[in-house]
Amino acid sequence: MTNLAAAEKKSIVPPVVAEFYEEAKTTRRVLERIPADKLSWKPHRRSLSIGQLALHIAAVPGRIVPMLQQSEHEVDPRAFQFAEPKGTDEILAVFDQSVKDAGAFLENLSDEDAHADWTLKANGRTFFTKTRLGVTRMIMLSHIYHHRGELAVYLRLLDVPVPSIYGPSADENPFL
Repeated sequence: MTNLAAAEKKSIVPPVVAEFYEEAKTTRRVLERIPADKLSWKPHRRSLSIGQLALHIAAVPGRIVPMLQQSEHEVDPRAFQFAEPKGTDEILAVFDQSVKDAGAFLENLSDEDAHADWTLKANGRTFFTKTRLGVTRMIMLSHIYHHRGELAVYLRLLDVPVPSIYGPSADENPFL
């Protein structure tokens, strides 16, 4: 069997599962830095509070799972709400459950289901159709990385030490 033929027979899902769990460890380190006494703090009047942003990051992986178990999802953009957490314990509990739920979904995702089309609709109109794995990468992974970056900036603005994410931060160097 050639290397190309062997590669074609390998499942596409395990690398995504591994990435999800590795990134979840990093995301949890960032969420653990949220100051309990600053949950309502905003860097700008139009920004989410640090608590709202953290809770959104915590919840997204688990919230996307029921949507991805279907072949399409209808969203009402006017209904987007960002809850204020009651405390940092709530953020971490939501995150831990979210990771558990999303991890279970990903671990049981077949290549066939990963390649299947998934459609997002808004107001009865198709917004996009992508493979289920493409949506997983876009919403469950890249979306979280984007917001995690925002959260790191919030921490910096609050003078909270920023953890290492992909290498040293000004506050933490995993290589030392």
